[in-house]
Parts: sequence; structure tokens; C-alpha cells
Amino acid sequence: MPELTIDGPDGPIEAWVATPPDGGPAPGVLLVMDAIGLRPQIRSMADRFASWGYVVLAPNVFHRSGTAAETSPTTDLREPGAREAFFESVGPRMAALTPELSRQDTALDLDVLQGRDDVADGPVGVVGYCMGVRIALRAAGDHAGRVAAVGGFHGGGLVTDQPDSPHLGLTTATARVLLRHADGDASMPPEHQQVIAETAAEHGVALDQGVYPGAPHGYSMADTSMYDEQAAERHATELREVLDSTLR
Repeated sequence: MPELTIDGPDGPIEAWVATPPDGGPAPGVLLVMDAIGLRPQIRSMADRFASWGYVVLAPNVFHRSGTAAETSPTTDLREPGAREAFFESVGPRMAALTPELSRQDTALDLDVLQGRDDVADGPVGVVGYCMGVRIALRAAGDHAGRVAAVGGFHGGGLVTDQPDSPHLGLTTATARVLLRHADGDASMPPEHQQVIAETAAEHGVALDQGVYPGAPHGYSMADTSMYDEQAAERHATELREVLDSTLR
């Protein structure tokens, strides 16, 4: 079944599992959602990635704050002002998901993914969106032997002055890392991109980092007003190339 429940230490974790058309075993990919929730858009993206020949696990990272339905929008975020109104309720959920808790969840998610009979032996990929990029970078650093590819799209807050800054995952990562930022994104300024580039170079990480010109934060999400079809399709093409060349 595409829906499953993971038995987490703080309660059940809803997840979506998408499998390739020919079954498996196939390489595994952990898809880390954005702050808008585990909703049909994330499931659709997981299904698309699975059609490329991957087993994709997309968990509800906000499970401590509520079910997938309770933490996802009930209105059309493509309507004027709807996305902004929804985000007024997102802050507490994001604050509650501390790096310590998200790291605990990531370790469990990787165990579940790699423990499936239809997932091939070997390392996996982690793909994150928005806040999910922070989790993806930490996953790469915490599980260097297990994570061989990382894709991060329109991430924000990747560089901080804290000892748990997400970009520090690059100091221990061995994965190939693809980062594609939104244009003019205040949460990911050029100076932070430079810090990421320097950190990756210092620690020998294969980093491909860039900005999609004209693309807004959230460009990949077709169910919001920030969707940019050209950038979204470009991200899919580049992500597939990284996954295929790294995990196969």
C-alpha cells in the first residue's frame, strides 16, 4: 500500500511510499517535504520520482504537531493571499521540529526505507524542499555511509551562526550535493551560498550549486502561487540526472 505508518518514539508517523512501475528492488530516495505539509503535491512528486525507477519514502515531518491532514492546507494556496495566510500557522510547527528531533526522525526514516524488501542494497538519496533542505544536508553529514546523493531546492536558513547550522553537514558528508536556490531569496543570500561553496570545497564534497533566474521561493510546488513551471521542470531534470548517475 502506498500509505504506511511508521512507529515512532513520539507516536505514529504517517508516510507515503511510491514504488517504480516494475517493482524492485530499486534504489531508495527519502523525500523531505516543505513546510506546507504531506499533501497531494508531495505525493505526486514522490510518484513522479518513483516512475524514474526509485522507491520513494515521504514522511510527515510534522507528526508531533498533528496528522498530515491537520498540518496541511484546507484552502487553495494558488489563490491571492492564501499562501501567506496559511504560513501564519506554520511557525510553531517549524519551531517545534528542532534539529535534535529531526535528526532522530531521519535516522528512523532511513532505517525504514533501507529495510524494505523492494529497496536495493546500497546508499540512498535524500531530496529536500524549503525547510526540508536543512534536514537533507544534516542527513548527508550524519549518515555519510548511507546517503550518496542530496538534492535541495529553494532551501532557506541553510547557513547560521549556530553549532548545528545545516551547512555544517557538508563537513562530514560524502554525498554528491545538488542545490538550486530561488532568485533573490532573502533566506538564502549570496554570502550564504559562498559559505556553502567554501565549506564543500574545504571538505571535498562534490557540490553543484546555483540559482534559477527569476524563480521565486517555492518554485517547485504546483499547488501554490509561487509555482514556476520552467524552474520546476528544470529541477526535475537536474535531480534525475544526479540520482541516476549516483545511485545506479
